[in-house]
Amino acid sequence: MSIENLAKILLFHRKKSGLSQLELANLAGLGKTVIYDLEKGKTSIRWDTLLKVMKVLNIKVELHSPLMQMWEEEQ
Repeated sequence: MSIENLAKILLFHRKKSGLSQLELANLAGLGKTVIYDLEKGKTSIRWDTLLKVMKVLNIKVELHSPLMQMWEEEQ
């Protein structure tokens, strides 16, 4: 997935949730500028920041690779 697509997905989810950038920022415990940066595709966003926003928007991360089943079996 590209940064641009992720930005579009976050924007779509925020708008469909009826949240302003400021409301989403407040719910995630972040500043409004962070939401703006995410929706513009800024590449230097921290992973934990992205996860906070995704949690508020009810977006989950799933990892897929040819080795994931093997990794899951070893856990």
